[in-house]
Amino acid sequence: MKSIFKNVLVLALVLVGFSVNAQKNKRSLDNYREPDKNGVNVFEAPKDTISTFDEVKVRIGGSSTLQFQALDHENSFTNMDNPDGVPLKDIGYNFNLATANLDLDVALYDGVRMHLRTYLSSRHHPEPYVKGGYIQIDKLEFIEEGIMEDFMKYTTLKIGHMENNYGDAHFRRSDNAQAIYNPFVGNLIMDAFTTEVGAELYYQRSGFIGMVGFTNGKLNQDVANPDTGGASFLAKLGYDKQFNDDFRFRLTGSIYNTGQVRTSYLYSADRAGSRYYLVLEDEEATAKGNFRSGRYNPGLGNKVTAFMINPFVKYKGLEFFGTIESASGRTNAETERRTANQFAGELIYRFGQTENYYLGARYNKVTAEDFEAADDKIDITRFQVSAGYFMTKNILLKVEYVSQQHDDYAAESIFEDGAFNGLMAEAVISF
Repeated sequence: MKSIFKNVLVLALVLVGFSVNAQKNKRSLDNYREPDKNGVNVFEAPKDTISTFDEVKVRIGGSSTLQFQALDHENSFTNMDNPDGVPLKDIGYNFNLATANLDLDVALYDGVRMHLRTYLSSRHHPEPYVKGGYIQIDKLEFIEEGIMEDFMKYTTLKIGHMENNYGDAHFRRSDNAQAIYNPFVGNLIMDAFTTEVGAELYYQRSGFIGMVGFTNGKLNQDVANPDTGGASFLAKLGYDKQFNDDFRFRLTGSIYNTGQVRTSYLYSADRAGSRYYLVLEDEEATAKGNFRSGRYNPGLGNKVTAFMINPFVKYKGLEFFGTIESASGRTNAETERRTANQFAGELIYRFGQTENYYLGARYNKVTAEDFEAADDKIDITRFQVSAGYFMTKNILLKVEYVSQQHDDYAAESIFEDGAFNGLMAEAVISF
């Protein structure tokens, strides 16, 4: 009860602060992705050419999201095909825990901005904790007026303990309560997302995008076990062009490579949790303790190399976004590298005077070499159909039908003939 009261109090203060800020600052921040409908289909923060800075500005924002879950699940035990299999937890239809984010975005100087996100409530942690933050530098005026001005017109530097820019799929995923960019309720099966301490350098010019970055390869920061440290390298190259009012094309390729670290968290770093609560979990599972239900972590250990290619095409109200991904690595106990591959394609049709309605479908498939495979590889297939309505630019209602199937798992695995399907409804407020 104390935790609930504390979260409600914090959220109330956020709303009050936002109200004051909204009345005082009418303009958006520079080089900033809007946290509402205007941020949909925005990837890297836009590189503004005109500065609006005149003094330090603090933008207090946030998001709140609630789902209703009506999912059924089964495996070889519940189907009576394997009496020695693993029983599943009994789940019903009801609301999930409401999640909330608090965002602080501060214009510190001309061309210098700070971002900080705190999860006020999440599936894994009902108490508030910091996700991460960074400082973004688009000008060097704080060093000397006009220094490297021509170069900085196209260059951005981000430094922090932050969400790293591997691939484009993370720009469309739900980040705890920030779900307004995601046309679906769930994220990808193999959900590439991590927060590590590092720096990223961007160059954006005439539609071309280049990024190179380095991190310390650690999700949890500490000075213990110094021999397990190993820098991670990430890079992105792409092209993004709005050819006319009707047609936009974007194509990017990304790489993430880590050295010798204790373990790579690229596919398990999301501490907020999956949207599909307790599906394909055993009888002892809890929503907090088993917070990655429905996802797949290949457990590649260290020395991970991952590639992702993302095409995005939008013609009028019709858009396509794709993901082609391959990751490989091994644990300290393994001598051979294992590989996991993922493919996803989503088709969205947005309509209405301001494209405030949409219909969407996504096909997502993962094939991976896994310890629990009956033979060599396992397969996971998910199909999603969704519909959404932006009541305002800050409020989104969406409903989704999801069906997921697990194949080629061993008889002793809980995922043997595992499947879940049903409806999810989600309400999102983001400002």
